[in-house]
Amino acid sequence: MLHDVHLTLGSAAGPVNILRGINLEISHGERVSIVGPSGSGKSSLLMVIAGLEAVTSGQVKAAGEDITGLNEDALARFRLGKVGIIFQSFHLIPTMSALENVAVPLEIAGDANAFITARDMLDRVGLSHRLTHYPSQLSGGEQQRVALARAVAGNPFLLLADEPTGNLDGETGSEITDLLFSLNREMNTTLVLVTHDTDLAARCDRTFLLEDGRITHE
Repeated sequence: MLHDVHLTLGSAAGPVNILRGINLEISHGERVSIVGPSGSGKSSLLMVIAGLEAVTSGQVKAAGEDITGLNEDALARFRLGKVGIIFQSFHLIPTMSALENVAVPLEIAGDANAFITARDMLDRVGLSHRLTHYPSQLSGGEQQRVALARAVAGNPFLLLADEPTGNLDGETGSEITDLLFSLNREMNTTLVLVTHDTDLAARCDRTFLLEDGRITHE
């Protein structure tokens, strides 16, 4: 839940108002898409929900916790236990294998069976034959499957996806989308999805239009 959230960031030209009084309430298990033109604040909104960007004013409650004003250590613990994030550019660690990319965050979160869990999740996204491959050895679609496995392996309360098919061709993007929604339904995870793809947005329960830092339409 976001209540009157404002985000202002500094720039060489002076302060820039990114988010301007955002009010947003999402129920547990709901699938919500955020659409809008480039520069409207969509990715910044996701970063605020994830606790990766501190709001200038307002209140942010995510995964049942008020994260407004938490310090970096507390925010890191919050994300580790409750939030999975999928980025357009994958954000895999290049020196780690597919298996390690999924398992290491689980280990950090205290999962004693991290590698077993990671292996199972990679199998579920169709990558059981690519466990030991590094990101540079994987196609874009395979990298995004690893990123999806990593995001959901800890069974997060909240799943955030920022243009998850933006770097993929149509067929591969469709496969990733089907996987994303299938795992989301199976795990009953709340999904907040930023996308330019109107067909993808339409698969969600609700769609919000963000323009110039404001939600102008549902």
